[in-house]
Amino acid sequence: MKFGIDRLVSEPDLRAPLKGRRVALLAHPASVTADLTHSLDALAACDGVKLSAAFGPQHGLRGDKQDNMIETADFDDPVHGVPVFSLYGEVRAPTAAMMDAFDVVLVDLQDLGCRIYTFVTTLRYMLEAATAHGKSVWVLDRPNPVGRPVEGLRLRPGWESFVGAGPLPMRHGLTLGELGTWFVASLGLDVDYRVIDMQDWAPDATPGFGWPLGERAWINPSPNAPNLSMARAYAGTVMLEGATLSEGRGTTRPLELFGAPDIDARRVITEMHALAPQWLAGCILRDCWFEPTFHKHVGQLCHGVQIVTEGPIYDHAAFRPWRIQALAFKAIRCLWPDYPLWRDFAYEYEVGKPAIDVINGGPLLRDWVDDPAGTPGDLDALAAPDEAAWLEERRGFLRY
Repeated sequence: MKFGIDRLVSEPDLRAPLKGRRVALLAHPASVTADLTHSLDALAACDGVKLSAAFGPQHGLRGDKQDNMIETADFDDPVHGVPVFSLYGEVRAPTAAMMDAFDVVLVDLQDLGCRIYTFVTTLRYMLEAATAHGKSVWVLDRPNPVGRPVEGLRLRPGWESFVGAGPLPMRHGLTLGELGTWFVASLGLDVDYRVIDMQDWAPDATPGFGWPLGERAWINPSPNAPNLSMARAYAGTVMLEGATLSEGRGTTRPLELFGAPDIDARRVITEMHALAPQWLAGCILRDCWFEPTFHKHVGQLCHGVQIVTEGPIYDHAAFRPWRIQALAFKAIRCLWPDYPLWRDFAYEYEVGKPAIDVINGGPLLRDWVDDPAGTPGDLDALAAPDEAAWLEERRGFLRY
């Protein structure tokens, strides 16, 4: 198969509209061609492409910022001599001066298929800025590595943030190109927008179910996104960023596991099976031990749970990571009612709101976990209508 960048580089007819125009690239470390040439280098070598600027999202164009909420500065690219503007530094949305540096911006970002992944919001902000300044936006499409399944509550009105660009469910099942089309339509943007489609993407094909295993190398799109297993679990484990439990940052399996020094992971797993065994299909939960080298519980031995989605145990249609992580919270609350589960800090600069609520786009998930009478059926009753509505809404935006 071919990603959008591969088609743009190899098909001169696709590049023809760029001739004579100043071109910018919005990219990160996973913005590479099939032979692992970075897109900035590949485009610079193309006839008819005049690079004038580049942009980096959260973690930077070079992916040099390991932890969350660490800002990146602007710099000049030492190879191509173009300015590289940070969209996770002094600003999150492009400024007028930044927009002045190009005519067309090519967006080549590997997404993880999750609402909270900030590249989604960066795309929205770029589209809005392009509308205001009369610029063109092309998305060089890439796979949604977790495929088409949909799961989770949709973001509620008033809860928009840098990790909540719109009323999407946690796991949206669209590619970034499809999401851009949805933004243009749902926000009523008058912008010159186009998608360079992938060729032969098969999101339901085994064993990758969205990611072309055996055809493409996995390059971290952000520092703590090291593999497909992390991508599969992320729509659930990202909620740990709003909890006191470690999500495995500072280990070799970040965002595939959770734990803390003061929980009994075996009891948590047993309680999860007792509460909602139907939510645990498609994977295996195993207890493990880990000691983070940075971030939460640094240097402390944690008892944890790993969500294993590799090999024949993985059932793509059955696996529901958002419900699995919600159930883990519920199990801890049932076992230790007074456990200090929720982390109190300004998550992504949102002041005065619980971090877990910012992540979930509203308080419903936290309210369900903290309600002693709340049952798995109650959470299903909240989420299922949102999921069904999104499946219907997104139908018109599917390109593959």
